[in-house]
Amino acid sequence: MESIWSSTVQIHERGALKEDLSVEAAVIGAGMAGILTAYLLEESGVPVVVLEADRIGSGQTQNTTAKITSQHGLIYSKLIKKMGPQKARLYAMAQEAAISEYGRIIGEGGIKCHFEQLPSYLYSACQKDALWKEAQAAKELGLCAKFLEKTDLPMEHVGAVCFEEQAQFHPLEFMDEISRGLVVYEKTKALSVKGNRIITNCGTVKAEHIIFASHYPFINVPGFYFAREHQERSYVIALESAMQPKGMYYSIDQGGLSLRNYENFLLVGGGAHRTGRNQKGGQYEELKKQAQMYFPTGKEVFCWSAQDCMPHDQMALIGNYSLFSPYWYVETGFHKWGMTSAMLSAMIIRDAVCGIENPYRRLFSPQRFYPRMAAGPFIQDLAVSVKELSKGMFAPKAGKIRKLRCPHMGCRLYWNEEEQSFDCPCHGSRFDKEGELLSGPAQKGCCKK
Repeated sequence: MESIWSSTVQIHERGALKEDLSVEAAVIGAGMAGILTAYLLEESGVPVVVLEADRIGSGQTQNTTAKITSQHGLIYSKLIKKMGPQKARLYAMAQEAAISEYGRIIGEGGIKCHFEQLPSYLYSACQKDALWKEAQAAKELGLCAKFLEKTDLPMEHVGAVCFEEQAQFHPLEFMDEISRGLVVYEKTKALSVKGNRIITNCGTVKAEHIIFASHYPFINVPGFYFAREHQERSYVIALESAMQPKGMYYSIDQGGLSLRNYENFLLVGGGAHRTGRNQKGGQYEELKKQAQMYFPTGKEVFCWSAQDCMPHDQMALIGNYSLFSPYWYVETGFHKWGMTSAMLSAMIIRDAVCGIENPYRRLFSPQRFYPRMAAGPFIQDLAVSVKELSKGMFAPKAGKIRKLRCPHMGCRLYWNEEEQSFDCPCHGSRFDKEGELLSGPAQKGCCKK
């Protein structure tokens, strides 16, 4: 299963690290966040290298729907209620700043990446009051948003919130261009970090500033990110020759769809669930049924899945890795809004490295504490971890018993029949049927006995 992005663009290859080196800044991870951070640092005159275990953009970035929006579900009414209008306004302005920064980079560089500015809609089949409140909250915070009774969606809906001047693009076309002037070492996996030294499978990199942009942080202590976020999977199919609604769409309903176009394709997303909770499968089939119902002329051409880090308070974790590691930085917890969060991360980390006070630093700091936003999800995640750690070391698959526990922290793994993988419900690591690592935070494969 390959995304439409990786099927249409092949980013030029880079070699692996060949010797030990010293540099001012090093970024671990060559996804959108890591590449953008390196790009902005280089633009500011800071020498930087990027270390990537596989290939540029080969992780979660290639599976995004690539919407660049400040419309993040029912977020603004919740932020105003639980954190107050000042912090809510900062959140809104941070997302708008990220959208503008994409426009600047693409415009100044003349980058051809199918960048389009168009409206983004939040819609529902039954939650009209929630939509209206979100529209009012967004307007109160200075966003260009309005409530609509009708859109050109083919499915029934009671209303929508329209956010103007949002954007979408081809993420790998963009990354291919901005990464050309960067020093990136592919097939160079960070195995551990000790002080200002990154130990890789190819050598050691010494850096004054170390940025963890590896989707989910793989070092547990300090930071304790395993207790601050879990991961969710979702699914996308690309339809050719389907009716294309104007703009981008995201449903707030359980089982609702995410929509956007790309050339003559319509991307239909949905089926989100916690990683490790898809033993019965059927997500793709359900998505295909809905696509056939609402877009009957469409022909499926691509299908793929994505994985998102879900922080307890719904806001990205950007800044110092911990109080005890002042020259380590982290970019994680992008919820489902990876493109704006990646750019925002790059802007905040660039300013931190350069000694510039960023107006959004405190809001997104990993050392923040917003109990009214985070308490419920934290308790839920804790319950899952305790349950899975306490279970026996047996994971059933096709009538056999396999002793499989995640090497990250020992949680039980579950077989994902749909994607033929063993998945961890605690922190989201995934392994193929032979136990080889697919994605972290685990750093090695699981042992089958």
